[in-house]
Amino acid sequence: MTSKYKKIFSYLIKIAIVVFAFWFIYIKLTTNNDLKSFGRLIKDMPEHQMEIILAVVVGLMFVNWGLEALKWRRLVNSIEKISLWKAIESVFCGLTWAVFTPNRIGEYGGRVFFLSPKRRIIGVVAMAVGNIGQLVLTNVFGSIAICAFIYKFNLLDYRLFLALCALAGTFSLFFLIFFFNIRWLNGILLSIRFTRKYKRFYKVLARYKKLELLRILMFCLARYLVFSTQYFVMFFWLIPGLHYADIMMMVCILFFVQSSLPSLDLFDIGIRSVTALFFFKYITDQNTAVVACTASIWLINIIIPAILGSYFVFKLNFFGNTQRT
Repeated sequence: MTSKYKKIFSYLIKIAIVVFAFWFIYIKLTTNNDLKSFGRLIKDMPEHQMEIILAVVVGLMFVNWGLEALKWRRLVNSIEKISLWKAIESVFCGLTWAVFTPNRIGEYGGRVFFLSPKRRIIGVVAMAVGNIGQLVLTNVFGSIAICAFIYKFNLLDYRLFLALCALAGTFSLFFLIFFFNIRWLNGILLSIRFTRKYKRFYKVLARYKKLELLRILMFCLARYLVFSTQYFVMFFWLIPGLHYADIMMMVCILFFVQSSLPSLDLFDIGIRSVTALFFFKYITDQNTAVVACTASIWLINIIIPAILGSYFVFKLNFFGNTQRT
């Protein structure tokens, strides 16, 4: 394929990605009753209060994805040096891809195409390390929150509860040990004849030492605190009678359940709402406010960044020997 046809083909792919993403977003936004509930709830709120709250939550969205960009830059530091702005571009571009792909798998493609062609598959492995770190914290905090939830509402016999706590502790410890020894996975893959021939792609796992993994986990923790704060602000604003500890417990459970279920980012709002209603019914009967909170965070954290990321889709470089536009 000549350079001219590669460029045309590249443009067509980019246009298709953006059109497809916007089509999915349009359908979901126009049929989302939870967002309509959010609109009705805030309609009678003081305007200055509404502006401040939404500005804080949107600002935290940029902090959240900015931290993810810093983490991404650090993850690929040993593979390819990229600027912070390039990391930000790739993160937002990945979010555009993520909205119409199962389990956000498109996010990998949206990011790694900002790397050199020879380093893209290695970049996928590096990104997986960061996602595992985020999953570790989601599982650890989620396990603790579920134990606290069952204890608070006395949902199990004490013997079963102690067994559950032991299981949750073992579960959390396993994830932490696995993450801080991610290089073990490299050794396991090398011991398998079929995967040994692909070692040039996953050998990057051996480069992540414990101190580096701790730094990556700190980025994951910072992100976790940021998007937890977003939920807390929205719930405390729309349902002011809730206790701080109860909100954080429920949010941790919400994250945990979401991470455990396969989903499509665009339809994830349904899963979020059902999960939130199931658990929040123990602390509030304001169901409309609960689904409105989850819908608003979904809109701010997923849809708005996906729309912004559509601009960066046109900066993708699918072919290594074509000039980036």
